[in-house]
Amino acid sequence: MNFDDLRTGSAVHQFPGVLLGHNVRIFHPHLVNLYGCAIGDDSRIGTFVEVQKGAVIGARCKVSSHSFICEGVHIDDEVFIGHGVMFTNDARPRATNDDGSPQSEADWKVELTRVKRRASIGSNATVVCGVTIGEGALVGAGAVVTRDVPDFSIVAGVPARVIGDTRQPVSKAELTA
Repeated sequence: MNFDDLRTGSAVHQFPGVLLGHNVRIFHPHLVNLYGCAIGDDSRIGTFVEVQKGAVIGARCKVSSHSFICEGVHIDDEVFIGHGVMFTNDARPRATNDDGSPQSEADWKVELTRVKRRASIGSNATVVCGVTIGEGALVGAGAVVTRDVPDFSIVAGVPARVIGDTRQPVSKAELTA
């Protein structure tokens, strides 16, 4: 994504600090939460999506409804995010510090997550922070991704494990094994 091409779009009055590329479509903008993020050209954002500050969504992406993309997530171009996909950004989330004091934003340690070009993440998958999902990879619905996913891999399960290659045919039996 070329950040020089980003501009403030027509929805910016509802989303201060958000950088929108050209032709970004936000479905039901009054039902979407965008905070200080960047969204590339021709991307589509579904209803009830939240994208936190510092998150980046590339060009020609689709983020389906009810998904959560938090700070520290970088999504390259042409990525599909299914319905209800959740990203995390803190490997050790706690309500309080060791001394019992409430944690503040300053106490959180954001770990970066990257989704490479043309990857697809199925509905209700969870992506744990600090991983990279490889180019052209496919994450099965409901999977929990706890480690890096190699380029062009198909992963499924809890925790997600490699079950195939997106460049090769896969049987229904393999997907449900």
